[in-house]
Amino acid sequence: MAAPDGWRHGCVAAGCAGEPVASADRPFDGRAYNGAMSRRRAPLRLAGALCAAALSVGALLSACSFEERIVDGVEDALTDGPFYAVPTSFPAAEPGSVFRSEPIPEAPDGTKAWRVIYHSEDVDGGDVLVSGVVVSPDRKAPEGGWPIISWGHPTTGISAGCAPSLGIDPFDLIEGLSRFVTEGYVVAATDYQGMGVQGQSNYLIGEPSGKDVLDAARAARGIRGADAGDELLLWGHSQGGHAVLFAASAAADYAPELRLVAAAAAAPATDLATLLDDDIGTVSGVTIASYAFEAYSTAYGPTVPGADLERILTPAGAAATPKMAELCLFAQNGTLHRLAEPLVDAYLAGDPASTQPWASLLRQNSAPAAIPVPVLIAQGESDTLVRPETTRAYAGAACGAGTALRYLSIPGAGHGDVAVRALPDVTAWFADARAGESQNECANLPR
Repeated sequence: MAAPDGWRHGCVAAGCAGEPVASADRPFDGRAYNGAMSRRRAPLRLAGALCAAALSVGALLSACSFEERIVDGVEDALTDGPFYAVPTSFPAAEPGSVFRSEPIPEAPDGTKAWRVIYHSEDVDGGDVLVSGVVVSPDRKAPEGGWPIISWGHPTTGISAGCAPSLGIDPFDLIEGLSRFVTEGYVVAATDYQGMGVQGQSNYLIGEPSGKDVLDAARAARGIRGADAGDELLLWGHSQGGHAVLFAASAAADYAPELRLVAAAAAAPATDLATLLDDDIGTVSGVTIASYAFEAYSTAYGPTVPGADLERILTPAGAAATPKMAELCLFAQNGTLHRLAEPLVDAYLAGDPASTQPWASLLRQNSAPAAIPVPVLIAQGESDTLVRPETTRAYAGAACGAGTALRYLSIPGAGHGDVAVRALPDVTAWFADARAGESQNECANLPR
């Protein structure tokens, strides 16, 4: 059973982890999904609810610690499944080709669902395998197939065990799933490279992240029974918003067989140097930075001189970063906090915005402004992670670059609930775009 569209980001929103990304009843961490494990949901959801309900700092940390022990115990009970185990060498195939798929027995009511491993491209253009989930309406498809929404999820971590598709309920993090399937969309949800299938992370690395999103849609079309057509819409939140903006920019050249209609992003990571500067003085900021610096140093370190942790981090920061990168944001938040807290104000050895090669890498991977299809940007005015002023600045740059844009400001929304609160506008935006009726509201952009 999928979480309702109105779920909240529970434990993480309450402050027991970094970026608010998790529902109160959804554990992320695990080695492999097993449908027979559904009987274990009750203790996990109880733990999540305790974490979300904690009112004092002491109670909050206690509840989160309890949740972590419960989740870790269930993870230990799971049997390693063969689905995510892939050979180190495999035949090359076109991006989006399905390498492996399997039905998910406990698909939400009215749907059919699959786990999928598909081919994509890494930061160097090499063939890489990526996992994800595809969900389709369980009814007769229209002529030409169902339109596809390719979803980019918010941060869950960067290691293999942090993939949303590994969850006991792998659908919980797909914001708007039940609404989209009811309205007649296939939903493709990538895990991103390095999660689910072991490999190098592309966390906040724009081009390969966008390819992950596009190739998930291609993979949906390759699954027999999904009945996916060639019409595509893109939807993402936070890290996923960043990936979606890159996907929207690249789609016409990279995946010309897909008819991209529109994109929507909630609180997207846009100007990466500004995001880092805004947040680095908090535990959340150090946590997210550790994921990014580990991904960047691994991806760029072999070919870009100076793209190593020691160039930009303090010795303590460089030592802690690989350890933090192994941990998932939700299930292992207690350990993440213990590592991150001593590094607040003691993580960076220099300013990444002015220290090369980091300054160039951050600019290179900041969100593109020119998008050739209509874009909706949703931003919570109470978001303290992705700040409203940063998102407004990006929206202004996008309008200046000729993007047809609607900027949706949501008073009182924070980082955790902005995507859920934006859903009615997102679905209407998609419907209008499909009908050729999207309005360019750049003239009304808030200043």
